[in-house]
Amino acid sequence: MDPNTLETMTKVCLQQIREHLEEATSLAKAAEACAESGNVAQGLRIGLDIEQLIYEANTLLNAASLLRRLETT
Repeated sequence: MDPNTLETMTKVCLQQIREHLEEATSLAKAAEACAESGNVAQGLRIGLDIEQLIYEANTLLNAASLLRRLETT
């Protein structure tokens, strides 16, 4: 794969990681607000939605890392 394509794909992965983590941060804030207002159960339900976003961000990070290794070989 040519270096420009690898670089572009890596940038896309990093952008997607940022977007996932921003969404996870928003959910964490909402979960915290629910818990602070006394609705801990709802806060936990919201908080559990973070898990998938973190999983996907980690998968994207692994992909970006692999692309970087391909770029240097």
